[in-house]
Parts: sequence; structure tokens; C-alpha cells
Amino acid sequence: MQEWKAMLQKAENWAREAGRELVKRAEGPMDISSKTTAIDLVTEMDIWTESFLTEKIKEHYPGHKMKTEESGSYHGDSSYEWVIDPIDGTVNYARGIPFYGISIGIRYEGETAAGLVYAPKLDEMFTVLKGSGAWLNGNSIHSSEIEQLEKAVIGTGFPYDKGTTDDNNLSHVNRVVPRVGGLRRTGSAALDLCQVACGRMDACWEIKLNDWDVEAGLLMVKEAGGKTKVKTEQQGLFVLASTPGIYDELNSLINRD
Repeated sequence: MQEWKAMLQKAENWAREAGRELVKRAEGPMDISSKTTAIDLVTEMDIWTESFLTEKIKEHYPGHKMKTEESGSYHGDSSYEWVIDPIDGTVNYARGIPFYGISIGIRYEGETAAGLVYAPKLDEMFTVLKGSGAWLNGNSIHSSEIEQLEKAVIGTGFPYDKGTTDDNNLSHVNRVVPRVGGLRRTGSAALDLCQVACGRMDACWEIKLNDWDVEAGLLMVKEAGGKTKVKTEQQGLFVLASTPGIYDELNSLINRD
């Protein structure tokens, strides 16, 4: 546990340093390109941030494995693996919308042990340590106590191939929207999970996600008292996170089983 805590503290320092550069560089011209679709963007700062973080990990923990969004996997001989999304919410970042973040998860023997999601423009640092809780800027956080779906505020998102496939989340949205108090689409799955963890939103779900999108956020929700579901599907992960009072009803309504 103390080792996890020390690693998390280093990760916080690195994320803050990278975040300062992200905010500064967002004010000037930037190279932006597309990956799988026209709206699946990668900026030069995605590449820079990932390189910055992986070099720090190699320097301090040379045997550790890594799994990252932009460059793939780094195979070490340790029981530890770092799972990194350098900018979750790249479209937001590229357009000057402040809702984006750095996500870092730390696995030990295949299980998430610690992690963080840092939103640099908002200066919000969400951290989590397995078995110890979750925090926002050092203050303990907890999921909401909502028990009626009609009062709930829920987040979701849409996959990059939403225009070319029927499996684009719209059918789920059509079932959920009439039953809930409000629906939000923020553009960052990692930060959506953090909003559930701290009680700002009561639940969120999304399809076709990757490990790096949710590695830290899922543990954040669980340590904050929420419930989570992860289902590995052909095109990625289906993820549902919720305060316990509405979890069963929402899971049944989405009906992704």
C-alpha cells in the first residue's frame, strides 16, 4: 500500500507538470490530425504528454509495463503496469473546451491499485487508492444518494463510428432520456466517471471504450461507493457506473447484456 501511495504521488506531480504545458500550448497554433475518423483526433500534445509520462516512468520504474493510447504497449518484467490516456477529451482540448484530462491507472498483478484523472484547465485532481478511498484535490469524495431515476443526472457519449453503424448508442439514449432527470454529454469518459464518483452526476455509461479511457475512473467510482460494470465486447468495452440506488434499473433499461 505504501508503495502504491508513493507511485501515485509521483504520478500526481508528473500529471501537474504535463498539465501546465497542455494549458500553455493550447493558447497557440497546434498540429492536429485524424485517426480512425474525421472526429477521432490526435494533437501534437497527445503525443508530447504521452512521451513525457512514459519517459518519467522508465526513469523511475524501468521494469514496469505500460499500455498507452498513442504508442501501444511497453513490455517490462514487473508486476506493475501503467495504463495511460495522455488527453481524454482530445476534441475538447483541440477546440478550447476545458473539459479534458490526463488519466493514469496503475495496475498491480492485473488489478487496478491506484490512479488519477487530472483536468488541468479546471485544476481538478481526482486520485484513488485501492482500499483507501477517492479524493478531489485532497478532499474525500462519495457517489450521490439518488434513488429515483427520474431525479438522476446521467452522462454518456458516442463512438467515433456513430455515423456508419447502428451500434452507436442512440437506441440506449432513446430508452434512457424519457426516464431520467437529465442527460449530459461532456466528451470525456474518464472525467464522466469522476463526476459520478464525486456525486455531480448520478451515473454514466458508454460503449466502445478502451482500457486507458476508464482504468483510473472505474476504481474512482468503486472507492467512492458507486457500482460499476465492464463488459468486453467485439469493438471495445461497455462501461456503466452508477450510484447504487439507481444501478439495477439503469442497467436493465440500457439492456446491453
